[in-house]
Amino acid sequence: MADPNVLNPHPPEFERFLYASVGEDRNGYVVTVLSTLARLGLDPWKETAELVALGRDAARARLGTLLTRFPDVPTLESDHSRVAGDLSQLLPESPPSQTLKRVASTVADGSLGKSGVIWTTLAIVLLLYQVMSTVGSGSGP
Repeated sequence: MADPNVLNPHPPEFERFLYASVGEDRNGYVVTVLSTLARLGLDPWKETAELVALGRDAARARLGTLLTRFPDVPTLESDHSRVAGDLSQLLPESPPSQTLKRVASTVADGSLGKSGVIWTTLAIVLLLYQVMSTVGSGSGP
């Protein structure tokens, strides 16, 4: 049976945390945790998996440190520890689910995982098909 997470390899347990607001930027737009982590040059799902593995208190401290490095939301300068505390409550509970364990192990060992292999194989097959179609459709004698 096919893995139900092939099309969405990211754990749904992370969504509540990643889509939570950290505040408004200077233009009045809401900035999410996902956007914050990405703007800091971090992989949001990898960072979330690491935060979950740390536990709530250590995750709160790590989030506080990350939020102090994020200048795009002016209110974070004075309120980063409260925001970090609120956000850490949105992280999935321990022990991690099977999906979370799978993502954490994939992040740790850098492997593609089953879904990555499937998509890579599919891409190669489609590329070969396009090449064969182009070569086979040349002009006749």
